[in-house]
Amino acid sequence: MDQLSAPSILRFDRVSLAFEDKPALDEVSFELHEGETCVILGNAGSGKTVLLKCALGLIRPDAGKIYLFGEDITALSEQALFDLRARVGVLFQEGGLFDSLTVEENVAYPLLNQPLLRVSAEEARLRVVEALEFVELEQALEKYPSELSGGMRRRVGIARAVVANPALVLYDSPTAGLDPITAYTIISLIIKERDLKNTTTVIVTHRYQDGTWLDGFRYNPKSGRLEPARGETSTRTVFMVMKEGRIVFWGPRAELERSPDPYVAKFVKR
Repeated sequence: MDQLSAPSILRFDRVSLAFEDKPALDEVSFELHEGETCVILGNAGSGKTVLLKCALGLIRPDAGKIYLFGEDITALSEQALFDLRARVGVLFQEGGLFDSLTVEENVAYPLLNQPLLRVSAEEARLRVVEALEFVELEQALEKYPSELSGGMRRRVGIARAVVANPALVLYDSPTAGLDPITAYTIISLIIKERDLKNTTTVIVTHRYQDGTWLDGFRYNPKSGRLEPARGETSTRTVFMVMKEGRIVFWGPRAELERSPDPYVAKFVKR
């Protein structure tokens, strides 16, 4: 399916937001379609995480409109937003797990607490086990987050984000603080989820290498491995660079790496 015929999943139309008169988002406009990947780069405080929160309707903009699955969410009631959020998976920074819940209870949380997703306890357990098998942590069902390494907690966070088979998944710094091998494992799982389910993926990251992996590799279900993406298997990945609440770059990796803008260039490993 080409971009023009793929359904619109997330669109910002001239969105602006300020906190105490300091711009957090400034005339932000972009659109993502089904199966596309967006890698968001930028300095701390440039608006990356605020953008994700606005996409979920957790923060309402001062101006402009946000469309989620084609529906204007700018003025939706909290109940209507709650129903739409059931179709979105989120991996928060550091995994965002509930310390008092077991791994199984953490992953089952969306299934048992979203009205549109609510399933029986038996079905929830089956889906939780499947999600944990996906991230290769099925043996950790009864453990608590405090018993897991940082990388394992992040993998449980991915399992919780994808357990409801969302059409859109938002990842907020999924590899922050992880060693290179664990970071590669996390990005590999994100690629696997994207390519098996044709999920629209938005990832905020400080690591340019995360973006190059997402852009340069696809998951092959036959071999169970990542393979270089070429030609017909291109990944439809776009890069966004934010500065002081504005999008200062939007485009493919090749254009990003050629950008003469000093601010944009500093996020690229040459």
